[in-house]
Amino acid sequence: MQRLPVGIDDFAKIREGNYYFVDKTMAIGELLDNHGEVLLLTRPRRFGKTLFLSMLYYFLASARGADYRNLFHGLAIERADGGSYMAEQGRRPVLFLSLKDVKHRTWPDMVEKFRSLLSDVYDQYTYLMEGTGFSQVERRYFQRVHDGLASPIEMEDALRRLMDMMKHYHGQPVVLLLDEYDIPVQQAWEHGFYDDCIAFMRNFLSAALKTNPSLDFAVLTGVLRIAKESIFSGLNNLEVSSVINGTYAGWIGFTPEEVRVLAHAQQQDDALPVLHDWYDGYQFGNQEMYNPWSVLCFFKEQGQPQPYWAHTSGNVLLGELLKQTDSVQEDNLLRLIQGETVTAVLTENTIYPEIVDNPDALYTVLVLSGYLKIVSRRLIIDTWVYVLAIPNREVRSIYRSEILSRMNPGRTTSYLMTTMENLMAGNSKAFADGLQEILMKMASVYDTANHETFYHGLLLGMTTLLVPEYEVKSNRESGLGRYDLAIYPAQKGQCGVILEFKVADSPHELLEKAQEARRQIDEKGYDTDFKARGITNVWKYGVAFYGKRVALV
Repeated sequence: MQRLPVGIDDFAKIREGNYYFVDKTMAIGELLDNHGEVLLLTRPRRFGKTLFLSMLYYFLASARGADYRNLFHGLAIERADGGSYMAEQGRRPVLFLSLKDVKHRTWPDMVEKFRSLLSDVYDQYTYLMEGTGFSQVERRYFQRVHDGLASPIEMEDALRRLMDMMKHYHGQPVVLLLDEYDIPVQQAWEHGFYDDCIAFMRNFLSAALKTNPSLDFAVLTGVLRIAKESIFSGLNNLEVSSVINGTYAGWIGFTPEEVRVLAHAQQQDDALPVLHDWYDGYQFGNQEMYNPWSVLCFFKEQGQPQPYWAHTSGNVLLGELLKQTDSVQEDNLLRLIQGETVTAVLTENTIYPEIVDNPDALYTVLVLSGYLKIVSRRLIIDTWVYVLAIPNREVRSIYRSEILSRMNPGRTTSYLMTTMENLMAGNSKAFADGLQEILMKMASVYDTANHETFYHGLLLGMTTLLVPEYEVKSNRESGLGRYDLAIYPAQKGQCGVILEFKVADSPHELLEKAQEARRQIDEKGYDTDFKARGITNVWKYGVAFYGKRVALV
């Protein structure tokens, strides 16, 4: 069996090292046949964007082009169309730049990173100084960028001016490959200097991409399409391939057939159902796709299913969803975790500041970044409305772990699980003690100031540990009213649970409020829905809160 290229995103290293390679080279032929001036490929992180651009570079670049030709020996593009595509190999000047490491917490630090990055890029092209016909102004500019002395304004023009010199030297326009273009913008949004970064990136990219005679064509990759108004201002030659519109869907990620062939090569054909459950489910247009990072990790770890994708970077965007604490968002989150769907209007022209306040913008980001998938869509009047769901078991586990980590009670998940097991077993004293300790640990972090929604959200988050063995419902009608939380067993013979919450005005009212909540369950007939389902045994809890204190009946 060939070695698996986990974490290797350099095409030459994979081919020369005899690593297993999922052959995506026909995408090169499709790109050569159909490319416009600027193509933006947006896909979730760790789906193979960098490897894709690396493959393009080794195919197109005239620098050492003959040396790179053997990398494509035996691959699909060499065999296709009588080998005519190979006539295009190694014939273009290519500028390849990645912004994946531009991750800084302040704008001055990010500027310094850009300065260092551009210095390194220019160092790769010092051969240009051997050319003739360059003015002294061009040579001085090149030297300033190369030596790390360029000002931010000078750096904004660095890509375009380097491409001008490359075109002059080679006698033909340049292919620009720009990887993870949106990483700096996301970092700036997270750390509070979004406007500074957007202003720089707008000029940096527009100079290189907009009406640039030195540009042959460009391919950019990222997770999001940042709205034209903010970063691609005035760029009318942009084609976008995203998980929403589904163009070029099979280029990045693994198709079901590619996973089947890989499983056979790893002598693990019987692992396909597990792979489908854990890592399939993405829908790029009409193309079903697997998470390639997790599939490769699965085979490298001898067929052990784990949420490998969860450990590759922070889940800041998912965290924004969890900050939405109104009852509608809580209900949507619960439905998603239980395998149900939510409905939203998606727009790819989003900007980060909208994410916090605009649920549709937030859901768009979650779809583009791989935390949700499109199940279906329909046109209502003039607007496309999308039905969304969590793609697979791996992503569902990420939601659960993010919820629990944000509760941060200073205890392990096993402690939370024990607390919930006591709830389901009717061990009211042990459950109350566990809940009390959790409140003592986290109430100072969150504003509990007599808000029932906080306590509701806390218990709702804890119930995610019970899914999918139990079905959890929040604020649903049953009998003569609406209960706060209900937990329905998936198997017959198990007990259900009803929880009703009250907030006391003083610690002396705690027991009285808990008793009131408990009576309300019977008076309103909240167990009606349980009886309709044939669930005869139900634990009924009245729970009262005052700050960090809790009482339970």
